[in-house]
Amino acid sequence: MSGVVPLVVETTQPLHVREIPPLGGEFGPEESTSRGFGPDGEVFLLVHGYAASSYTWRHWTTPLARRGRVLTVDLKGFGEAPKPDDGRYGIPDLADLLVALVRELDLRGLTLVGHSLGGGLALLTALRLLDASEPRLSRLALVSAPAYEQRLPPFVTLSQSPRLTGALARLIGPERVVSQVLRTIVYDPDAITDEQIAAYARGLGSREAVRAAMEVGRSIVPEDLDMISRRYREIDVPTFLLWGEHDPVVPLWVGRRLDDELPDARLVVLDACGHLPQEERPDVSLAAFEAFLDETAVGGRPEEDGGADDGGESQPGG
Repeated sequence: MSGVVPLVVETTQPLHVREIPPLGGEFGPEESTSRGFGPDGEVFLLVHGYAASSYTWRHWTTPLARRGRVLTVDLKGFGEAPKPDDGRYGIPDLADLLVALVRELDLRGLTLVGHSLGGGLALLTALRLLDASEPRLSRLALVSAPAYEQRLPPFVTLSQSPRLTGALARLIGPERVVSQVLRTIVYDPDAITDEQIAAYARGLGSREAVRAAMEVGRSIVPEDLDMISRRYREIDVPTFLLWGEHDPVVPLWVGRRLDDELPDARLVVLDACGHLPQEERPDVSLAAFEAFLDETAVGGRPEEDGGADDGGESQPGG
């Protein structure tokens, strides 16, 4: 989001929400979060992954703002969001906050986009809205999203030992911790930049941030995951699935299983890519997402002769 100054959106939830200026410009003095999108307008809510922040969407936000209203959220405990010591960092707690935010901002025609942990939360949020018979959600986009029982990556299992992890973070510093983690989850570790390391390390620069990350990590697998996953077939909105072929955190079989079980899903697999498609291959990943948006225009009308396909896996070249 270099050169773009987002608007901080007021909310009563312990989240930090920003709105990206329309058309990559600036908000006028009278412009607010209620700016004019009709009932068929495009609204995007982007949710980051574990121990991350809205920084992860920096390559996508301005292009998406040409299509409609773009909101990014720092989850409770991460980025610039509040980090209260209230013991409410479970997956159901975080999903409840997203549902409350969607209602508070009265978001409709919503495309809910989630990466990693944010994708898992997007699935649960979709089910919560479905249970409440609230027709707010138009599309889902799940990027490297956990959805079933799987082996947890080492940087999450460390949260089971909060004292050790906290001491480690203080001893070697968040920059070295982040550098090591980032290089193990992408396809090309040499592509990780100092800017990325610094941006992610800022989110772990306080005792409160480390504590919050540990609390989320300890409860990152919902107790009722089996029951939740059995309900994915109920989510009948068009769903974009984006995976790196070499994702070491949430393996590709998760995306393929979601593609089989979600009623209206399209899976795109990027070669030479790991767990961060939106950062490792920003242009290709964004192009694939925008193609999906064109095929599933809000209101259900495919653009021209493109049309929404009947699902299945695709793998862009380049």
